[in-house]
Amino acid sequence: MTQVGAYEAKTRLSQLLKQVAKGEEIIITKHGVPVAALTPIPAACEQNPEAAIAGIKAFRQEHQLGGLSIRQLIDEGHP
Repeated sequence: MTQVGAYEAKTRLSQLLKQVAKGEEIIITKHGVPVAALTPIPAACEQNPEAAIAGIKAFRQEHQLGGLSIRQLIDEGHP
């Protein structure tokens, strides 16, 4: 695990993000005290397009517009 100061993190952010993308965790410190962590996003959090579409379809089935059209909703939201 790499530790870098806040100023160094600011100036080397692009390089640090490349390291994180490869799986490394970076701790950012301020005056030697850890204040933040750059960590890779777990693979489970990655979006699967098919799963996202299925989720949207399921949401639409459970949430109806109550007889209103999209146009009516848009007009109602913009006086």
